[in-house]
Amino acid sequence: MAEVLLTIDGRQVSVPEGTLVIEAARGLGIEIPHYCYHPGLSNPGVCRLCMVQVEGLPKPQVACRLTARAGMVVKTDSALARRAQASSLELQLANHPLDCPVCDQAGECMLQDYYEQYGLYASMVREDKEHKPKRVDIGAHVMLDVERCIQCTRCTRFVDEVTKTNELGIFQRGDRGEIGLAPGLRLDNPYSGNVVDLCPVGALTDKDFRFLVRVWYLEKMPSVCPGCARCCSIEVHTNTRRSWHAGGRRVARLKPRPDPRVNGYWICDEGRYGFASVDAPTRLRAPSALRDGGLRRLPWDDALRGAAFELANLCRERGSEGLAVFLSGTLSNEALAAAKALFVDRLHAGHVLVSPGPEQLGEEDALLRRREKVPNLRGAGDLGFGAAIRESSPETVLEGLRSGKIWGVYAAGRDPVAALGPGSEEALAKLAFTAQQAANADGFTKVARWVLPACAWTEDGGTYTNCEGTPQPYAPALPPLGESRPGCAILEALLASAGGPR
Repeated sequence: MAEVLLTIDGRQVSVPEGTLVIEAARGLGIEIPHYCYHPGLSNPGVCRLCMVQVEGLPKPQVACRLTARAGMVVKTDSALARRAQASSLELQLANHPLDCPVCDQAGECMLQDYYEQYGLYASMVREDKEHKPKRVDIGAHVMLDVERCIQCTRCTRFVDEVTKTNELGIFQRGDRGEIGLAPGLRLDNPYSGNVVDLCPVGALTDKDFRFLVRVWYLEKMPSVCPGCARCCSIEVHTNTRRSWHAGGRRVARLKPRPDPRVNGYWICDEGRYGFASVDAPTRLRAPSALRDGGLRRLPWDDALRGAAFELANLCRERGSEGLAVFLSGTLSNEALAAAKALFVDRLHAGHVLVSPGPEQLGEEDALLRRREKVPNLRGAGDLGFGAAIRESSPETVLEGLRSGKIWGVYAAGRDPVAALGPGSEEALAKLAFTAQQAANADGFTKVARWVLPACAWTEDGGTYTNCEGTPQPYAPALPPLGESRPGCAILEALLASAGGPR
């Protein structure tokens, strides 16, 4: 594509033909104030805040609809441009309520930021502001404050252009105009939480985050959503400094991280609200083993050595064909490689299961959501699981349990009781060896002889390979809870205790 050379605030920049001036300026690190513009949506130019001066044109121009041309000279901070920006901002503020002390958007509000830079601090309005509905429940996850809305139309364009569900619209005209629900509809599409991210002010708020914590107390870490095989790029916002204020909840929220290779600018609601297990009461916090009819806490070294010794001995005495291993697509590539070294190369387990069962499948769509509700099936396939490493099935394992051919089960990140179905718990309880490596207690915990607590995904690090083959690295956003350890570290320690590859 041909390049055009233009000048912005005295600096030359070359951009592809067709680039908008607002994006050309961003490439130079110049942020032109804007509300309605978003790179993932159409550009209506309704907020009129991104006004810039262009040499040769008599009036300020809207940067979000202005295409860069060769030789164009743009000024974003001239007196004319700043007057135009301040005038537009004044109109936005005329009826905007002073809710900042109680608004969830405070601290990351574009209206606050631009007022600080461009605002007319002495109000010229003496009349009372327009008052509109403050708490409108418009969907399962979103609350609307009509009074705060500046009618940038980001939310309406999202439901029209991205989800194509058309729940929201602007009704009435002029200063009576209001964002609202279309008759008979609610904002319950699978991507509804994105309108909260899009809202530049506090008009749309997240029910789950509402009044939870101030944003300046949050710490942000880039990560990857483990909710399905798409592996969307996200940010984990943690609340470790004031978790007591949120009832001990350390993860405050998840936000999409723009990534054109994977998820663009969006994430689905399943992924956005799928972090409850991280701080759930079911978290496993310390290693334990079955002693005297109940699980007893052990030091990590004793638990790892004991489980590895018992497993290696049983494989020698009873044959490795009787060992079934349940691995989860939630394991990182590094953890799966360690599992392969232990259970395939060292112990030669007779049954290895990685493919998702019915309990790990769900709804999918053409936008982002995948049917497989685990992130790393592609990574498992790349390591040979299901191809070079022959995979067993739940039906085969269940038959082996009933016939007595299977004497042991190791589960990493997966619940064999859920995978095998009703009636399996009793058969699993009779086995000579059962070990669970997981972050949360589940049906298998009741029958496990060894329990090895793993870090939750927010406390672990590694790499996933998404459904399209894109590697997605992620790092810990939180310290491990209790004595839990990364899944890869547990498997590597078991491998070392079992004697390494043979």
